Amino acid sequence: MDGGGQAIRYPWDEPPATGAAVEVAEGVLWMRQPLPMKLDHVNVYALDDGDGWTLVDTGFSTRKSREVWQALLDGPLQGKPVTRVIVTHHHPDHVGNAGWFQTGHGAELVTTRTAWLFARMLQLDAQDRPNAETVAYWKRCGMAPEVLAERLEERPFNFADCVSPMPLGFTRIKQGDSLQAGGRTWDVHIGNGHAPEHATLWSRDCGLVLSGDQILPSISSNLGVYATEPQADPVGEWLEACERLAGLAREEHLVLGGHKLPFTGLPARMGQLIDNHHGALERLHAHLAEPHTAAGCFMPLFKRKIGSGEYGLALVEAMAHCLHLWHEGRATRTPGEDGAWLWQAV
Repeated sequence: MDGGGQAIRYPWDEPPATGAAVEVAEGVLWMRQPLPMKLDHVNVYALDDGDGWTLVDTGFSTRKSREVWQALLDGPLQGKPVTRVIVTHHHPDHVGNAGWFQTGHGAELVTTRTAWLFARMLQLDAQDRPNAETVAYWKRCGMAPEVLAERLEERPFNFADCVSPMPLGFTRIKQGDSLQAGGRTWDVHIGNGHAPEHATLWSRDCGLVLSGDQILPSISSNLGVYATEPQADPVGEWLEACERLAGLAREEHLVLGGHKLPFTGLPARMGQLIDNHHGALERLHAHLAEPHTAAGCFMPLFKRKIGSGEYGLALVEAMAHCLHLWHEGRATRTPGEDGAWLWQAV
């Protein structure tokens, strides 16, 4: 879901070119890695530790991505070693090359326990066709028959296809921890909703926030429910995290997120992220005056037509919002004749 605002400011109009870096603060470099999807990039950061670098997030594991990393290592990173990689959350555009840096560069991996466990687990789960549990879940969501038929014949997205093998061993960070990197002390604050136990880093020494996908400008992170935990409530977890992190937000913060451009105006942006989902829930509740499947809820939630490239993410996010109303006692669900859940407002 989109959202921008008058209070949001972008100190840089353009992102760094491929293989180049922008110094956003002393000893802090902003770089980009390409992604083969509609959201065609992920931001990655390097913190100068003097004799080496700490990286924050890594991009997909692809030949092109590693070529870009090599150009960065030889260029703006000045040939100094990568000694540590901090991964904000387990999604493949963030953790994809972490194992490559561990194995090929001897880097230490620093992340949350849940992020590491999810990444290791999902690497083992590779399939040529969707498994029975996933297909059953798609049907529960009310996936359009033509989309379902197409997906049954396709190789599904596999985590292992774009994430380097990860060796055993990592260093855990958790809520309330702090760490040293780039000549600064960073406090760890944990978010949820978009990914479980998502790490954000807040500098004590200046106004920098490394926010991963927990806090983004102009777009709201996807909140999806999947077959792995079909009754999860990521919307509730997201709202709780946003309310808590909003208490830390200051106007002078420069937010370095996982996508889009660095920005200031964090207090207003936190308000937008919260209000966007409350507004979506109210529209959804009104729409459910008549029963609908999750797939029948795209328009009130997203206020636009959903294309084929966005369908999967839209479906799991619609399911998440329906489930949140159900968890709050504001909606009921009953199985339809085709097995799809029918949601109706209370």
